[in-house]
Amino acid sequence: MLNWAILFLIVALVAAVLGFGGIAGTAIGIAKIIFVVAIVLFLISAVMHMMRRA
Repeated sequence: MLNWAILFLIVALVAAVLGFGGIAGTAIGIAKIIFVVAIVLFLISAVMHMMRRA
């Protein structure tokens, strides 16, 4: 999932360099959302793993 966030970040950077501000803003927004979802899923996974061990 983090691969998708990095991909959208790269797309945003390329679009910004080429002058496509709208596309860059949208890609950065999507990258932020995917990154937050990935972090939340990681935390849920870590908590479940700790509960399973105990």
